[in-house]
Amino acid sequence: MSYVLGHNQYGKAEVHVVRVFRDDPEAPHDLVDYNVSVSLTGDFTEAHTTGDQAKVLTTDACKNTVNSFAKEAGDAVREPESFALALADHFIEVPQVSGVRISVEAFPWDRAHGNPHAFVKNGDYVRTVTVTRTADDTSVVSGLKELTVLKTTDSEFHGYYQDRYTTLQPTNDRIMATAVTAQWAHEGRDVQWGASFDAVKDAITSSFAAAYSYALQHTLWEMGGAVLDAAPSVAEIRFSCPNKHHFVIDLSPFGVENNYEVHHADDRPYGLIEATIKRSEDVDKSSAYDPGQAW
Repeated sequence: MSYVLGHNQYGKAEVHVVRVFRDDPEAPHDLVDYNVSVSLTGDFTEAHTTGDQAKVLTTDACKNTVNSFAKEAGDAVREPESFALALADHFIEVPQVSGVRISVEAFPWDRAHGNPHAFVKNGDYVRTVTVTRTADDTSVVSGLKELTVLKTTDSEFHGYYQDRYTTLQPTNDRIMATAVTAQWAHEGRDVQWGASFDAVKDAITSSFAAAYSYALQHTLWEMGGAVLDAAPSVAEIRFSCPNKHHFVIDLSPFGVENNYEVHHADDRPYGLIEATIKRSEDVDKSSAYDPGQAW
């Protein structure tokens, strides 16, 4: 029998590195907190089919590179996109490597009460980055996850298709809440990454707050349009948003009126709404996103 090796990749996953910027003794310290994953593709067939590791750059070397670049890359380390680009530019120079994917989770820390070297971890969200690099092309996808938002009114849901299994009652007033996961693909790599991220995050939260919602789908559309208006480098944005249900509790058995005031927050099951909003039909950034496993 004969076999053919399909797509394969390897690397070091979840290298957790914290870099403190303390070069200037007169300046307050800064820090970045990154969880970095490296994935390489290329001429590694023999490693699988015969066990010959001659062309394999070890995953331990990948880890060491991440840790050393946290110092070597200088100010590029201050933003996860520029750090990922520096790593991708390095690994693509390995002769047998034809493709690199660098994924970064960035955990934000806030300065504590103005202290120059004390910080409080910001648990509001996690910033994400995926850089995909070949010899001829570079793609940058920024993102965030676990950004939980809620509005207590200005949300409806009614007029939906019904079949014999439909029991959900329509409503003209409800709590709407979600934990936003979003990824947005850039055109090019010459971007002010911090300013761009702040503009996108602000567009998402301000649109969620201001726009009247007829469904979570409608809210994703409004948020996506706000992002494209606010961030010129963004070609498209993908959302994955669970509907964090809040059900009005029937208090009538206790003789208590409940006017959309007391709710049960249910964590599962939940509706999961996903959509891509892009500048035109011609935009196709699907290859820029991290698909996860090799298949």
